[in-house]
Amino acid sequence: MLKKELMTLCMLQLLMSQDRYGYEMLSLLHKAFPETQESAIYAVLRELSKEKLAETYRGETSAGPVRKYYRITEKGREVYQGLLGQWRQLTAALRELGVDA
Repeated sequence: MLKKELMTLCMLQLLMSQDRYGYEMLSLLHKAFPETQESAIYAVLRELSKEKLAETYRGETSAGPVRKYYRITEKGREVYQGLLGQWRQLTAALRELGVDA
């Protein structure tokens, strides 16, 4: 599984639980992957929208600017399940090779 696919899996996972805005996702992903560039995360977010895995809408906050929120689509849920299956196969194969992750 390539890094981009792993980042896509992680972003879709975040969207499975609730709609989120870009900076919120960036902050959460930076905790897990501190070396990942902000531009790479936003590039994957744009790709999610382009591929119709997520849709965007504008949301207002009580104190602050209007934010662009992302919501997972049905297609996004299907892709998420496929990527999750790939991840499980990869981790199972690594365990068989003695890599305990």
